[in-house]
Amino acid sequence: MTVFSNEMFDATEQTCFFGKQVNIARYDKQRYNIFEKLTDKQLGFFWRPEEIDLSRDGKDFKGLTDHEKHIFTSNLKRQILLDSVQGRAPSLAFLPICSLPELETWIQTWTFSETVHSRSYTHIIRNVYSDPSRVFDEMLDIQEIADCAHDISKYYDDLIAFNSVMRYNYDHKKALWLCLNAVNALEGVRFYVSFACSWAFAEVKKMEGNAKIIKLIARDENVHLASTQQLLKRILTLRKLLKKQKTSALRCSTMLSNRKRLGRSIYSRTGQ
Repeated sequence: MTVFSNEMFDATEQTCFFGKQVNIARYDKQRYNIFEKLTDKQLGFFWRPEEIDLSRDGKDFKGLTDHEKHIFTSNLKRQILLDSVQGRAPSLAFLPICSLPELETWIQTWTFSETVHSRSYTHIIRNVYSDPSRVFDEMLDIQEIADCAHDISKYYDDLIAFNSVMRYNYDHKKALWLCLNAVNALEGVRFYVSFACSWAFAEVKKMEGNAKIIKLIARDENVHLASTQQLLKRILTLRKLLKKQKTSALRCSTMLSNRKRLGRSIYSRTGQ
């Protein structure tokens, strides 16, 4: 692998992954325009957590009961861990095997937006806790939260391990498929479970600034979810096409084989 390859080829003929290495970053023509649209949409959504005033949240938090504080803090820890994974994993796992310029740019944009989410949680902690370090230092004390992060990262780790040897074999492609499905579940289910918890506080007029930030994060996650679903759809479509081509090739091979047998049979009988 190199940072830039001088090999000339038509990128629109490449698949999303496991094709030739991306060289020229060009967007005048694309195989899948959807990823360019997702990039534009995500960039249009750009926001900073400091735009949200959390001064009232600090007062609200002091008025919460002990069990409410525990729920809020544990949910926040879960969000922090999951976005700690997403703030680096898409680029580390998907970029080395990416074959399309528009997809490469989307993956980088996607990963960057996840870092904004991570910064948002730090913004929340600074405005709610007198000692923010305590929350981060105790992050892994809750085994269920640590296990949740591991459930996602193990699929990324498996794919990264295959990327390091670049075999592009069945197991490598299976690792990509499993990783995309795990990320799809993360973006479409796991994150929203924690979002529901955050919004539940706002429904009773508590921690409303936090809920506003989570609303912005959820808007981003909808875009990310659209991308994972598009990738899974493209892979399934390609798999069906390859299966159809394989069936067609097998049928042609069988017909050719039967013709040869028939020809040998006729020749044998004529020779007699």
